[in-house]
Amino acid sequence: MKAFVFPGQGSQFSGMGKDLYDASPLARELFDKANDILGFNITDIMFNGDSEALRQTKVTQPAVFLHSVAASMVADYGKPDMVAGHSLGEYSALVACKALRFEDALVLVSKRAMAMQKACEMQEGTMAAVLALEDEKVEEICNQIKAETVVAANFNCPGQVVISGTVAGVEQACVLMKDAGAKRALRLPVGGAFHSPLMQPAAEELREAIMQTEFSAPVCPIYQNVNALPQTDPETIKQNLVAQLTAPVRWTQSVRNMIADGATEFTEFGPGDVLKGLIRKINPEVITQ
Repeated sequence: MKAFVFPGQGSQFSGMGKDLYDASPLARELFDKANDILGFNITDIMFNGDSEALRQTKVTQPAVFLHSVAASMVADYGKPDMVAGHSLGEYSALVACKALRFEDALVLVSKRAMAMQKACEMQEGTMAAVLALEDEKVEEICNQIKAETVVAANFNCPGQVVISGTVAGVEQACVLMKDAGAKRALRLPVGGAFHSPLMQPAAEELREAIMQTEFSAPVCPIYQNVNALPQTDPETIKQNLVAQLTAPVRWTQSVRNMIADGATEFTEFGPGDVLKGLIRKINPEVITQ
């Protein structure tokens, strides 16, 4: 069975999507449509902008989403039996399984980016990567810190968990992680505490937009970040999208569940190949491309 997967923020690079735009009339149509919907020339920034320009909040998330959707629509890999996306990538996955129209998803992605930026400005936060420590131990240490906010935010693959929270909370946790035997516990160059309670203002702002958007029953299950389970009910999918902003990305569990449900071939659509690497670490026996 075939699974399509889609990356999240952080996989962007200068020149992204130019090959798709030049090679495919369908991709050109999507890119031009995105410029109109967003109200600025995102394609110019994607093709010619430097890394600083691509890091702008209003650009990064729509750019990764646009590249991912275009790549999946242009590719000749047939139809997926299941889909999943890492954080932002869940919106690309929802377009791939036809639960969301491209235009509606792009509007939501843009609103999500702006809402997250506002939440970051309301309270300073950060994230850190923890390597070579069991998931349960990472969660246990985060729960020990009571005076600050710090949680496990991304379960990426065995031995790689990202934590998120207040600056003081993350710094305290990093010390404790190293004491517990972590190979590394290193702060990441991010502007906020994504997938933590600090994103609650963004979740509340996004909820209204999501609830007002029409979702269809997907043509195949989408394994959502918040619980790693296959979903086909539009209302449940909506609720999980809102919860995603403050809940951890359960990528390890999602991939394992997809494999348990029959996935043997994973195809990543979007800039970079981060997810392929994570999937190989989760289960080296499946095909990744």
